[in-house]
Formats: sequence, C-alpha cells, structure tokens
Amino acid sequence: MKNYLLNKNYILTVSFAIVLLFSIVSCNPDTNQKIEQRNWELTWSDEFDGAAGILPDATKWTYDIGNSGWGNQELQYYTNRPENVALDGSGNLVITAKSENFGGAAFTSARIKTQGLFTQAYGRFEARIKTPYGPGIWPAFWMLGANNQTVAWPQCGEIDILELKGNQPSILYGSIHGPGYSGGGAITDSFALENNRFDKDFHIFAVEWDTDKIDFFVDGYLYQRISKNTVNTKGEWVYDHPFFMILNVAVGGNFVGFPTSDTPFPQKMTIDYVRVYELAN
Repeated sequence: MKNYLLNKNYILTVSFAIVLLFSIVSCNPDTNQKIEQRNWELTWSDEFDGAAGILPDATKWTYDIGNSGWGNQELQYYTNRPENVALDGSGNLVITAKSENFGGAAFTSARIKTQGLFTQAYGRFEARIKTPYGPGIWPAFWMLGANNQTVAWPQCGEIDILELKGNQPSILYGSIHGPGYSGGGAITDSFALENNRFDKDFHIFAVEWDTDKIDFFVDGYLYQRISKNTVNTKGEWVYDHPFFMILNVAVGGNFVGFPTSDTPFPQKMTIDYVRVYELAN
C-alpha cells in the first residue's frame, strides 16, 4: 500500500487539502501568505513496515530514557520497551502511554529521535499521524538543533511541527523556540479542526524550512509562516544548521497540565510514516 510514488502522494495531499478547506480553520490566518511551487526530492523516510511488536529501525531511531521530568515537570518514564513503542504490523509505529508504576514513575511512554543517525538543514519534514487524547496527554513531532550537545537550549533552536493538548483534541500548535523567544514566549500559532478531532483519523503535519522562513502545514494547508525578519525582532534566528527529529507522547507537564480521572489509558499515537525532502537541484 505504501509503494506509491512519493511525489504523487504529495500532489494528492495538496489536492485533498483543497477539499478540506471548508472544515478547517487557522486561529490566526494570514491571507497574504503564498505557497511556492517546489520540486521536492526524498532524502530520508521511515514507512514503519514490519512485523507487529518489533521496535523501530535501529539504523533510523534511538531513544531518550528515564523520568527526569525533561524540563517540563512531565510524569512519565520514557522506555525502549515494545510495550511503549513498536510497529503494529499494519505499516504504523505506535507510541503508547500507559498508567503503570515503573522506575519510580506512575506512567510510561516513549520518546524516539534521529539524533546521531540523521540530521538535515532545510527542506520539508512531514509525518502522517493520528494523535492520542485526554487531559494531561501531550503528543509531539518536533526537531532540535543537532548542536544541542555543545550549545545550550534554546540557542540550538527548536521547531515544534506538532504539539497538542490532549484535553483539546481539535487544536494543534506549531512553534519555534530560540534565544529571546523560548518557553512561554515561543513564537507560535494554533490551528483548529471544525467539528472534528485529530485523534479520529490521520492527518499530515509538516514544515517547509529554508534560509529565510519556516512554513507550517496541516494536510497541505499553510496556517503559519515565521520569517527570519519576524524572528530577528524578538531574538536571534538560529535555523541555519542541521536538526534531528523527535516523536514522543508525554504525560503531564507545564504545557498541558496533569492527567485526571477522566484521562483514559493507555493512550496511543499512531504514526503512518515520517518523510524528509530537500529541494531538487
């Protein structure tokens, strides 16, 4: 099913987005934004084909492990167990957050990354995802500057392609964090589905990043453009070096608050694919 041409898939995605325009809204649309026609060439992908229960490809993904709170007062212990991160045998990767005592934490989940295995500066970064939901659930698809081991955050830069508060399953956030605009002061915008939720079906979340701007998309719809000029009015543009990708589901934390008795567990983020492109020629 996944052996179709990737460029054809992108064209179909954009066409599908036109149909969706009457059912989706950006909270702060900029009608002056224009999408340039670009010829993308695939540089990296994971289609998550494989047997059910196996871990993701070790040549493409590694793990963050532990329950340090991760700078956000998160409650989960991140593991590399199949119980928390595994292929489902149907062409998807599933990250599962569970309510269980493990390693001194009350919850488990997983956080996988391409750090040390794949990085890229500029291009299109996209994933087709069905999100989890519920109070205190925090799924994310994001990127960090590959120099984060030598340059402290936020100087390394952070691009959040998808963040979602589980108690608001119809709204997502796209943000960047850098020197002068990090944490609660990040440059961000939100995008909402009308009469629908991101946990009900798959959606394609993407950024297109070049030397002067970062564009944020849902299902081919451009809902936010952050230009270098805008960033320079707040701080420093630090998006001129390679970044690596991260997928995770946090439980609790400053951004989403904490789970309640109404939070159902387990919660699953299902990822159909992750693909990265660069401009051809």
